[in-house]
Amino acid sequence: MVKIRLSRMGAKKNPQFVIVAANESACRDGKRFEKLGFYYPKAKNAKDKIKIDLEKYESWKSKGAQVSLTVEQLVQATKA
Repeated sequence: MVKIRLSRMGAKKNPQFVIVAANESACRDGKRFEKLGFYYPKAKNAKDKIKIDLEKYESWKSKGAQVSLTVEQLVQATKA
């Protein structure tokens, strides 16, 4: 099953996340099917914190991919 979730990047004490579509059984930072966007929680500007390609996101969701709760909340924040 495909899941849309966060994959951690960045250095210690400087988290950066990539929003990815990946196999549910793959490890957190392992193989992914496609990169959908970024989340930088320590960004100065609010508009630079979340960048997501909503077209790709909706495409994966329509194919039956499950979305993690955190990613769902981030997408809702970008739409609002």
